Amino acid sequence: MREEHINAFHDVPYLNLAREIYLKGTRKTDRTGIGTRAVFSRQMRFDLSRGFPLLTIKQTFLRGVLEELFWILRGETNIRPLVLKDVHIWNEWPFIAFLKRMKIDPKKFMEDGELWKNGLAEFVSRIKEDEQFALEFGDLGPVYGSQWRNWQTFVEYEHPDIPDGQTLYLKGKPVDQIAELIEQLRTNPDSRSIIVTAWNPSEYKWLRANSLPPCHMMFQCDVSDGKLSLDLTQRSCDFFLGVPFNIASYSALLMMLAHITGLEVGEFIWNGKNVHLYSNHMGATRLMLSRDPRPSPDLHITRTVKSIEDFKYEDFELINYNPHPKIPAPVAV
Repeated sequence: MREEHINAFHDVPYLNLAREIYLKGTRKTDRTGIGTRAVFSRQMRFDLSRGFPLLTIKQTFLRGVLEELFWILRGETNIRPLVLKDVHIWNEWPFIAFLKRMKIDPKKFMEDGELWKNGLAEFVSRIKEDEQFALEFGDLGPVYGSQWRNWQTFVEYEHPDIPDGQTLYLKGKPVDQIAELIEQLRTNPDSRSIIVTAWNPSEYKWLRANSLPPCHMMFQCDVSDGKLSLDLTQRSCDFFLGVPFNIASYSALLMMLAHITGLEVGEFIWNGKNVHLYSNHMGATRLMLSRDPRPSPDLHITRTVKSIEDFKYEDFELINYNPHPKIPAPVAV
């Protein structure tokens, strides 16, 4: 007798952890000044053979998830390609950097909701309409796309004309971590070093001051019995807004990697370190916790794709997604 495929309720581990943070989390300060309740070091596991873990307790913007993933995989760091596709998840950070460059205190904008809303809308409109403005003010610096596809290396350069005690470093050949990962999956799937990292200590201070240091900072792949699994480590976890995106994004990445390497899908494992709910997300979290999870949908890749850069939104078909309505909440920047 054929065993029928039954989709998991992938919301359950997410709901359980949300409830733990809401009820037992430690109150903490944070860089945004909003404040959080947080727990440290938790794990969730999702078997992708039993459905795609797109939350059903609140509607999640799959197109935004996938377009951001494609953007990262192309090695892009400027928000304009996302803005042109009406994906706005990165807008706030370059806007703050723009205000600082214009000698305007971002806090004055943040304290006035209408001023912030109108200022951000005008900034995004200029990014969309003015390519030169976008080149100058829309780039986020060495964020995920840069680290995944163009990790900068430096070599020590010795020359007799350099004074003693001084060292000159020159840029070496950049590392395309995604290309190397795919090559290992194809040629050495038993390797214990199929790893991509976005955490670059040499660029942390610049990102902290001008953009956002990587939150989902490292992932590792494993191939067992012809199935590909992916394990993500996330240092800082906005559990209400960010983590549902991250779960869906890395699950989709796992599917894409399995597709182009001829593997089956296994597990996506999420590891969060500082796992927090922002103080201004408590009401939204309370509403979310009152809802019953529904069976997870399926996500199918509808055509044969050969290269990781060639995927597009139209290649994916979401089936049987029946979520509760979305729950809006402010982004902490």
